[in-house]
Amino acid sequence: MSKVSSYLNYFNLTLTTKFFLTYFIINCFVINDAFPQEKFTVVIDAGHGGKDPGRPNPNGIIEKHIVLNIALNLGRELKEDGNEVIYTRDKDVFLSLRQRARIANEADADLFISIHCNSFHDSKVYGSETFVYGLHVNKANFEVALKENEVIFLEENFEKNYQGFDPKAPESLIGLTLMQEEYLDQSILLASFIQDNFTKNLNRKNRGVKQSGFWVLHNTYMPSVLVEAGFISNAKEGAYLNTLKGQKDISHNIFNAVKRYKIALGINESYEVKYIPSEDILYKVQIASSRRRLDLKSYNFKGLKDLSVIKQGRLYKYFYSNSYNYDKILEDKKEAISKGYKKSFIVKFKNGKIVEED
Repeated sequence: MSKVSSYLNYFNLTLTTKFFLTYFIINCFVINDAFPQEKFTVVIDAGHGGKDPGRPNPNGIIEKHIVLNIALNLGRELKEDGNEVIYTRDKDVFLSLRQRARIANEADADLFISIHCNSFHDSKVYGSETFVYGLHVNKANFEVALKENEVIFLEENFEKNYQGFDPKAPESLIGLTLMQEEYLDQSILLASFIQDNFTKNLNRKNRGVKQSGFWVLHNTYMPSVLVEAGFISNAKEGAYLNTLKGQKDISHNIFNAVKRYKIALGINESYEVKYIPSEDILYKVQIASSRRRLDLKSYNFKGLKDLSVIKQGRLYKYFYSNSYNYDKILEDKKEAISKGYKKSFIVKFKNGKIVEED
């Protein structure tokens, strides 16, 4: 059943080499063998709301209403497909960024999807873009994050709640911790599927998958994306987004992106993994990833031993245990989860390299 919580240097991955690399890497991972009664949980965050109407525009369109309709449509489709759906809001109410992130974290969600519309002083600008959290921020991306983060100023006691964080200061973004790094690959994968669907199915201009310092993405501890569905400052695109058809088009293609994401990670409808072991495959449990290189000492990994690390791109990926026995590695994964690595998953290696599957 869907439920509403009681708590009210830029890179543009345009589905090119980086997208396919991420896709193949993630596609070879095996997700947690979760308990059968657990459902894949998606938290859907309709941006703005209440006293925060959203981005101003010359067309008189109210962003908060558009994104709420998209969120509700998306939630209905995900629920019908067997997922657990949690809305940060299902009506026109104001929520702080802290509340939105807390809802997702308390639900221990598998995905967090925040939905917004864009606006720009040049009405000729149009197209969709999807953001993941990161510190490689160019001026254009910073401006988008700045506008979305400025909702902080509408909150009571924001100075206390955000501990001196200034949405207008680039150094505040650089000063944020790197908690989201562990989920960066998965976030990029989902974002790429969303943009791919918008481009191929809706003929929307693809402004790419981008990285920027959104507070709400930084503070959600699961794969997370922020979708800018289009520019309401553009007369044609704004009119489209303001229709029920446009809103259903957007939500349906996000829904299909989630389905593609689950397939890529090997998750079926019952949130179990179908897997056939192979005798020449070495299995390891991935427990974390980070841009920082940590010493492989047990005190750095909650007491776990038998550790290893590889570097892929900017990230160091950390693994616990290794075995050709799949049943053993399942037990080791359970141990990693019991130590606090709840999002641990199994990775296949052959000849010292991660297996890339078709």
